[in-house]
Amino acid sequence: MRKLIATSLIAATLLLSACNTVKGLGEDIESVGEAGDRAI
Repeated sequence: MRKLIATSLIAATLLLSACNTVKGLGEDIESVGEAGDRAI
């Protein structure tokens, strides 16, 4: 259970550090959604 929590925290930190602004976060989420649409 500890490894799962630690991995989740590390992943969240990496994702949040990749987009420094709220706008960047919105763009990242949008691009993930578009990639999902293309995959389906």
